[in-house]
Amino acid sequence: MSDSAGNSPRIVRINGPVVMCDRSEQFSMGDRVAVGHLRLVGEVIRILPAMAVVQVYEETTSLQVGEPVRSSGAPLSVLLGPGLLAAIFDGIQRPLDAIAAKCGDFISRGIEVPALDMERRWPFRPLAEAGNTLAAGSILGEVQENEAIVHRIMLPPSFASGRLLWIAEAGDYRHVDPIGEIDTGQGRQPLYLMQRWPVRIRLPVQRRLKPGVPLITGQRTIDTFFSIAKGGTAAMPGGFGTGKTVTQHNLAKWCDADIIVYIGCGERGNEMTGVLNDFPKLVDPRSNHPLIERTVMIANTSNMPVAAREASIYTGITIAEYYRDQGYDVALMADSTSRWAEALREISGRLEEMPAEEGFPAYLPTRTAEFYERAGRVETLAGAVGSVTAIGAVSPPGGDFSEPVTLHTQRFVKAYWALDKGLANARFFPAIDPLASYSEYGADLAQWWRSVDGDWRQHRDELLRLLLEADKLKGIVRIMGEDGLADRQRKILLCDRLIKEGFLQQSAFSEKDRYASPEKQAAMLALFVETIRCILDDIAPAVEIAAKYRLDRLIRLKDAIGSDELEQMRAWVTQ
Repeated sequence: MSDSAGNSPRIVRINGPVVMCDRSEQFSMGDRVAVGHLRLVGEVIRILPAMAVVQVYEETTSLQVGEPVRSSGAPLSVLLGPGLLAAIFDGIQRPLDAIAAKCGDFISRGIEVPALDMERRWPFRPLAEAGNTLAAGSILGEVQENEAIVHRIMLPPSFASGRLLWIAEAGDYRHVDPIGEIDTGQGRQPLYLMQRWPVRIRLPVQRRLKPGVPLITGQRTIDTFFSIAKGGTAAMPGGFGTGKTVTQHNLAKWCDADIIVYIGCGERGNEMTGVLNDFPKLVDPRSNHPLIERTVMIANTSNMPVAAREASIYTGITIAEYYRDQGYDVALMADSTSRWAEALREISGRLEEMPAEEGFPAYLPTRTAEFYERAGRVETLAGAVGSVTAIGAVSPPGGDFSEPVTLHTQRFVKAYWALDKGLANARFFPAIDPLASYSEYGADLAQWWRSVDGDWRQHRDELLRLLLEADKLKGIVRIMGEDGLADRQRKILLCDRLIKEGFLQQSAFSEKDRYASPEKQAAMLALFVETIRCILDDIAPAVEIAAKYRLDRLIRLKDAIGSDELEQMRAWVTQ
């Protein structure tokens, strides 16, 4: 649509990142548009009888009334194909490395750079045969994206089933090179290594499966006490300095997901700089290759346009669903969803909508639910099993967990890891409060854990009950002092220290403790429960218990025995 065209839509009002233009009949809801002479990226979010409302994902400074708005005729979408891994994108999937090479350290407004390198050739190996009838989601072939991941090229879900007319031979192809052609009954359609998909529409699946396999993180607090299933959802609320980002980095490195999608949504630039510098240096403990080889990173810092934060969450979850459909287990880390909610509030205010709690829009719970509902363990259209596990950090102002984003997130997740400022200040990692946290996956995962240790559920519940009882006793100690406690109650406080310092606390710098296998966790759990039972049944006074049962040595057990040395555990304690 040219600028000189008489019927070209024009800007009639500008209100920060919200732009209104005339001739609304030329737009559809969700259309990606180019705004102004600079062709800023925008999305149609509302259509009125006389105007269309556009959310602009770039800075609108110097934009003027009367400038043209051009529709692409397609919704805001992401480009999916080989080359996503090890890439760093902004909130609307523009590759930051390519932008830096083109225009320097700062993103020029209106710059257009393909999300994937269109000149790079990928080694394609066909798996489908010409003449076969294929359904949407069928595997066409494979590309070895890197040493760690085989990328499966699929028939786009938007295609109807049809007969494969031809498919390319094994060889190296670019994204723009056709690798096949299919007859859908409504005409011939070329096939490529890449496909597009709208970010606000979930990728279809054959059926959703019940969660039954844990996402092993290697962190005892999470795996043993507040576990999350593959395909599950978790929230990690915590105030400033409680370790949300560090905990997510640790989960990204050690969890047994195949693919990591990390979204830095509205975080401070120095934090994202640390992420971008650290991730390429991290070594994947499973393959000994750089962790970045199986990671997709989306960086949308707080100094970037606020509207792009809102899009970054959907860009990330769509990429995660794409790898899930290839049969992979994907872990998505969103840091933080509070900044995403603040972007919703900003746009809602510009639209002059009626505010709800603390100025957030009334549809905040709906948007939050829509995001977390896109997680899940599924049977894909191709018949494989894959999962997307969504872990969202929440940054409540002042550490107030009663604010709307935390409360609404808590409604829609099944694992809740509350980070405690006091634990963080005491250098306790991970600073997850065992009394404020919970997981609803315990029953679903009990059978899996039973195969590791038949008494796992009983041991776990026993320690949680003891922690709760110890917390009540600490209230008495604060008022009356420890002299007001009976001898058994003092033993309970000793056991509380043993559980927290010996089992829950981990060191990311300890070679043997930074990751605990399920077998090590179960063995430690059984040993600690047995010891605690003996302590509570012992008639010896509490002052003699620590020395008698060598509690200090038991606390150091985690650093002395690695996951591959379990047979030495009991012998080491009694030495």
